[in-house]
Amino acid sequence: MQDFILYLKLGWEHIISLDALDHQLFILALIAVYSYNDLKKILILVTAFTIGHSVTLALSTLNVLRVPGNWIEFLIPLTIVITSLDNILMKNKQKSLMQMNYYLAMIFGLIHGMGFANTARMMIAKEQSIFVPLLGFNIGLELGQIILVAVILILLFILLKIFRVNRKDWILFVSSGVFALSLKMALERIPF
Repeated sequence: MQDFILYLKLGWEHIISLDALDHQLFILALIAVYSYNDLKKILILVTAFTIGHSVTLALSTLNVLRVPGNWIEFLIPLTIVITSLDNILMKNKQKSLMQMNYYLAMIFGLIHGMGFANTARMMIAKEQSIFVPLLGFNIGLELGQIILVAVILILLFILLKIFRVNRKDWILFVSSGVFALSLKMALERIPF
């Protein structure tokens, strides 16, 4: 049980900590096109991300898949650039964009999952089963994402209902800001 709690905390910190800006920006870009009325769709979306994240984390931890860390550190902000750019370019096609986001969440979750793999590989002893650590980590990640989503949706509700911000302006503002920050991160991490 102690191992489970340890990895649960690691998963939580992986998304909630101040060092997790890349994951927070990705979640923000993914859900920027949704409304607080779309809670079920958003939960499915972040779960798709967690599934993708889990698959490559498991494969990387088991040494089935290995990608150099400098490439992963570059690809993670690149996934955010693409997601936020999609929001900007497809802002008038929200239904298509929402459907595409499920695929982006799953596929880009695969890339994000490799980001924690080196740390996980070192922490999980060779004789230890990876099931409990991965379960704990992914539950912590999912809980952290749900809290992050709740904060974003509360902010969105306040902006749309109280301050009467236009929803398309919200999408454009958030996506542009996320695009700029993630592009800067990607350019700083070019691996060649």
